[in-house]
Amino acid sequence: MVTLHDKETGAFVGEIGDQQLQQLIDALEEESATDRDYFISRAELEFLEEQGVDRGLIGLLRTALGNREGMEIVWRES
Repeated sequence: MVTLHDKETGAFVGEIGDQQLQQLIDALEEESATDRDYFISRAELEFLEEQGVDRGLIGLLRTALGNREGMEIVWRES
């Protein structure tokens, strides 16, 4: 399992499975091979939906985003 956290506050966002993590890695831009954070916005969520990313993961990210314009999430192996 993998945990997601709000990079700015450190708040726990939720747990995702390895396949869901792989979908994020495949769909979003990484700055390096060791990059473990992603910027999430409403536009990014729409893009992820278009890419067929797991609906549960998108819902989790949408809830974490709330009414903010964007946020950075960081993932950690648990």
